Amino acid sequence: MSSSYKSGTPNWSVKDSEDYYGLKRWGGGHFSIDSKGFMQVHPLRDQRCICIHDIVKEAAQKGLKPPLTIRIQDLLHTRVIDLNELFREAIKDENYAGRYRGVFPIKVNQLREVVEEIQDAGKPFHYGLECGSKPELMLALAMHKDPKALIICNGYKDDEFIRLALQGLRLGKEIYLVVEQLSEVPRIIQISKLLGVIPRIGFRIKLATMGEGKWASSSGEDAKFGLTSPEIIDAAKRLKRAGLTESLRLIHFHIGSQVPNIQTIKKATVEAARFYCEIKKMGFPMELMDVGGGLGIDYDGSRSNYESSMNYTMREYARDVVYNIKTVCQDSGIEVPDIVTESGRAVVAPHSILITEVCDRISKTAVPPKATPKRGKVNPVLRDLQAILDNTHNSSPLERYHDAQQKKEEANSLFSLGYIDLAERAQSDSLYWAICQQLCDQTKKGAYTPEELESLPQMMAEQYVCNFSIFQSLIDHWACKQLFPIAPLQRLDESPNVDATLVDITCDSEGKVSSFTDVEDIRHTLRLHELKLKEPYYLGVFLVGAYQDIMGDLHNLFGRVNEVHVFLEDDEEDGFYIEDSIKGFTINDVIGFTQYDGHILTRRMKKLIDRATKDDQIKPREGTRILDEYAELLRGHTYLAT
Repeated sequence: MSSSYKSGTPNWSVKDSEDYYGLKRWGGGHFSIDSKGFMQVHPLRDQRCICIHDIVKEAAQKGLKPPLTIRIQDLLHTRVIDLNELFREAIKDENYAGRYRGVFPIKVNQLREVVEEIQDAGKPFHYGLECGSKPELMLALAMHKDPKALIICNGYKDDEFIRLALQGLRLGKEIYLVVEQLSEVPRIIQISKLLGVIPRIGFRIKLATMGEGKWASSSGEDAKFGLTSPEIIDAAKRLKRAGLTESLRLIHFHIGSQVPNIQTIKKATVEAARFYCEIKKMGFPMELMDVGGGLGIDYDGSRSNYESSMNYTMREYARDVVYNIKTVCQDSGIEVPDIVTESGRAVVAPHSILITEVCDRISKTAVPPKATPKRGKVNPVLRDLQAILDNTHNSSPLERYHDAQQKKEEANSLFSLGYIDLAERAQSDSLYWAICQQLCDQTKKGAYTPEELESLPQMMAEQYVCNFSIFQSLIDHWACKQLFPIAPLQRLDESPNVDATLVDITCDSEGKVSSFTDVEDIRHTLRLHELKLKEPYYLGVFLVGAYQDIMGDLHNLFGRVNEVHVFLEDDEEDGFYIEDSIKGFTINDVIGFTQYDGHILTRRMKKLIDRATKDDQIKPREGTRILDEYAELLRGHTYLAT
């Protein structure tokens, strides 16, 4: 797809931008471009829309400049409703006798604002919560209000975890302790008897079916969690001996996050349903089958089984889960269970957009070569490079490239040996990059390109410096090469004419984005617009609502970015209002995380300034101003002040 769009294409239209940046593919009907070239979001997938650029401007008026996270809360509602309604529809169409009882896995995004919105949207469906640690269980217990909604407890459990979950049962909550390891069974038995509470128990099954994609290793027989077949038999016998036959009511499986292939999901569901039926035949009152997570997001819009995509829809997922459980249970003569899913990424990823401002550019051709004099004393290497640039011998592109490489290597050797000075070295480099740019421009015109020249566009790409940290806001891109859709927020009615990669403002060379979504393959550059003086250029990184908010680190002490929560509002002129705004971390906040105290640091600075003043290195008023500036910076944002 990317090769069909050429730099400086005349008559570029909004439709061209929608195609190039893939809005119709990955956007799920939620994103479009208006006639003036501004990116819009359609939270409900109808005609109502919000200009994202307007959100950025209003947030800036509140003192919240990019980097900025925008949460489109109505879109989050839409995702929760879609998931629940599609399962209800599949159950109705299949005449399935059980119910759908979904839960949101808190680990995907633990932020209170997100969990509250999900609970609000899921209230009509009795949508529950899943937790995998003591802190998450404490959140779930306090946030959970609906007695008809589930709380599913996964993960490793110590005695405190088990005790807390059992106390939740005493408070009237429907909590299931999912056994991940055989060692948990005797402890659940012991603690439940001490408390006088009959537990609700599930078994996590270690399936033979392997997942696919980036997280495939979390499934299969070598998985970290789950019970093997012999362990299931052993655990079942222990429960019966303890008089807790009535407690085992659920089985659970998980084949990894972001499963790209629906065939994998079908196969795992069938295998797990067989386990369910066999355990039911053993005399346990089984009621629930939890198919875990794995429902994907089509980050690149290719609708394929590539790891950043998915070859199925949410509707197809729901229908296949319902159909396969029903078929296995019918064949075994067993009543169908209620169905539980723990879909997190598919629910929260689309609602969040990261906004960053391009604050600088890095270009190999930023300093063009000076014209090499035709007469006078000039190093032969420089004359040869100038001749290659002018193509005085009418050479082929590949021949020019080979000659330029040879001459550049000669110039580097001469410089190292002291035969040319810095100015001559600079001229040789400028000439070489000018030659490469010429050849690169030729490859974009659609003619045959020799294999050795195919990497030139990537090599010559501009680096757009963006005011954010990959490690804080896009940790999955760095850690596991997750692709996210990226597009400008404005000027989308103009032809983008700069092939670029993105670099962040951290001091780490890994802080970059050089892989981008594409329908056919991975792009290694993204076509963007020329920067204009004194005109902000904003980029949106989309589908970032899952995991990125929590897993981001404090590399270089860049903290959490500013954040706004946006709702549709027909009565407002621009169709939205900012319901809540949260300031990102200050410098004082982040240094506190690393055991520094801003007050102590300020006192130390004062001592340094007092000493410098006493030694007549600075004047007293100047020292006071320096100290005031230091204290003010402590209260300020960690990112660049653009």
